[in-house]
Amino acid sequence: MYKRQQQPPAASTPPDWAALADASAARDRRKRRTLIGGAAVAAVAVAATAAGVLLTSGDDGTKDNRGGQSARPSTSGGTSPGPTGAPKPPPTAQEIVADEKLDTAPLTVDTLFPGRRMTAGDRAYTKSTVARADACSAVTQGGLGDVLERNGCDQVFRATYTRGKISVTVGVAVFGLEREAKKAIEQSKGNIAPLKAKGGPDFCKGGPVCRFTANSYGRYAYFTTTGLTGGKPVKKGDEAAFKAGDDVAETVFRGLVGRGETKASAAAGATG
Repeated sequence: MYKRQQQPPAASTPPDWAALADASAARDRRKRRTLIGGAAVAAVAVAATAAGVLLTSGDDGTKDNRGGQSARPSTSGGTSPGPTGAPKPPPTAQEIVADEKLDTAPLTVDTLFPGRRMTAGDRAYTKSTVARADACSAVTQGGLGDVLERNGCDQVFRATYTRGKISVTVGVAVFGLEREAKKAIEQSKGNIAPLKAKGGPDFCKGGPVCRFTANSYGRYAYFTTTGLTGGKPVKKGDEAAFKAGDDVAETVFRGLVGRGETKASAAAGATG
């Protein structure tokens, strides 16, 4: 046996270098076109995504569903949104008389005690005299003046009403704020000094027992001193004397309420 010897390969033809160079250049051009085309597609996709974000945020001022900031309202038309919160309502009657900055209506003996007569039911009272005092302590008795001054009393208006032998002096002490008037009533002692009409009879002077009341509304504290002429004391069962003091106090109270209501109605009409 013998081994068959392998035949040597036939001699090959020399390569065409020019053709190979052309083929390589063509492949490079195809590759560049592919890369450029892919980049263009990616750019289009990014642009489309950005456009989608702008569209979903909208121009209606609402947030998009990703919780981003609200879009700025369009200025092409429509009205701009108003300020947040509802307008503040006008003050009430009680709020007005609670603060001197709001309670600016004229304040005189005539506005507090209008007319010459006062009626309550079938009872009529005559206004015999009026007065105003800047020094609050000067028109009080039994320590009331110190209480008024300590709490910031500005002035006191007084009026006296009579019916038969009954005389009632009402005093309205004016403060800047409601809390000052309330504090004065809480600390109240003594009474408002009786105001006698010129040439009229004395009452509640020289020790006779009289009836006193003290109340407040808003920035006003009001007091009554009820007595009988001729030096007689007001007895506990004297219904006429007690009713007279209550009638005068109630009338003054209603006047203060009306003062606030008038101003409140005007304020409401101005904003309506």
